[in-house]
Amino acid sequence: MNTKYRIALLVLFLFALPTFAQPTRPNIVFIMTDDHAAHAISSYGSKLIKTPHLDRLAREGMRFENAFVTNSICTPSRAVILSGKYSHLNGVPVFNHIDNTQPLVSKYLQAAGYHTGMIGKWHLGGNNPNRPNDGSPTGFDYWNILPGQGAYFDPVMIEMGQRKKLTGYATDIITDLSMDFIKKRPTDKPFFLMYHHKAPHRNWQPAEKYRKQYENYEPPIPATFDDDYKGKSDASRNATMHIDADLNDTDTKGKPPAGLSGAALKKWKFTRYMQDYLACVQSVDDNIGRFLDFLDQSGLAENTIVIYTSDQGFFLGEHNFYDKRFMYEESLRTPFIVRWPKRIKAGSVSKSMILNLDFAPTFLDAAGAKIPADMQGRSILPLFTGKTPRDWRTSMYYRYYHPGHHNVAAHYGVRTSRYKLIYFHKLNQWELYDLQKDPGEMRNIYSEPSSAKTVESLKKELQRLKKEFKDDDQFADKLPADDVG
Repeated sequence: MNTKYRIALLVLFLFALPTFAQPTRPNIVFIMTDDHAAHAISSYGSKLIKTPHLDRLAREGMRFENAFVTNSICTPSRAVILSGKYSHLNGVPVFNHIDNTQPLVSKYLQAAGYHTGMIGKWHLGGNNPNRPNDGSPTGFDYWNILPGQGAYFDPVMIEMGQRKKLTGYATDIITDLSMDFIKKRPTDKPFFLMYHHKAPHRNWQPAEKYRKQYENYEPPIPATFDDDYKGKSDASRNATMHIDADLNDTDTKGKPPAGLSGAALKKWKFTRYMQDYLACVQSVDDNIGRFLDFLDQSGLAENTIVIYTSDQGFFLGEHNFYDKRFMYEESLRTPFIVRWPKRIKAGSVSKSMILNLDFAPTFLDAAGAKIPADMQGRSILPLFTGKTPRDWRTSMYYRYYHPGHHNVAAHYGVRTSRYKLIYFHKLNQWELYDLQKDPGEMRNIYSEPSSAKTVESLKKELQRLKKEFKDDDQFADKLPADDVG
């Protein structure tokens, strides 16, 4: 072989090397809203609203039908997502700030070479610039957060510890800041962005454009709207989150018309609630469309994982409720839509059971980083192909601690594909639902003789899960003080 031929072969070999190199690691965008129920998204079959941009995401990616949270309340859910651990291990069972010195997924991704950002609603502390270790975002190269709940209009935001007042509507501002983060990123690194909206959190203040769009809207009444809680525990009756009794004049943006009472007043309150709630959702949907267009125009869509979810579900009049907290389906279930053109077949649907506990392991797995052994969730990447591993979970454990706001009794329980067993342990009362026969959870069958074997089996599974997840009732006697606004 002559020298020229050898050189030619070497050149060809060198140029061919990139073909065999590891593929570029994906960017990850995690979009999360606050209190957005899956049944207020049209791709989930909603009769309340059309959400074309979220529908686009589902059409181009995968929609998960059985995504659930482990503790249906804002602050604890966010801590679960960041830590990959249940509330009793990450130390955030209620509205207390997170111990930001503990390992978090942002730190792991940063160490793995990702450029990391957190923009929007944080709700885990960090409200005091003079106390940077008091729940401030850590593991992020850039962060810009709302203090506490934040404001819908002209919000104050805390950028890297410095408070600044911005002009405009929060949903638009958070989207603009998220796009700016991507524009200004170092292009030699993949990025991880937590893009978190305030909307549609109470008290549901839409921008004028969307308020007008819904001002004459008549929402359909849910089938369980007039639940009388017959046969159920005392928890539903004692809760202070009823449409008729507990929605106030601030929620409805004014007093009801004179003379309204009973069913007519309840319907009026529900209508006003839905008009503003859905108007806030519509602003989110439009902004997600704007963000997806930005990714397309920037040439980033193909190698960017885009996830849409909410920190938990929400009651939209079901059982005469607003808010969340209960283990009932509307509160427990959260939307989860993911688009990843390189991995996911467009228009896919998964029925596998996933939890917000799984999000951190999934981010790390997608990034090619090692998943820490103490994370309690599991990467859902195998589900993206449409095939469920044989050993995938068939049950999940839930625990709600908070006895204060809305007076929802503390409870824990187990959900399988068919049944749900809930124990309101401080009331010493049980509820059991057959989700196949009674998807609306109207009939508590716990005490029926025909349920005895099911109850026995579910109680064993509940204890197994408590043990597996190391829940030794760490907060049985004393909860941390609420300190997040």
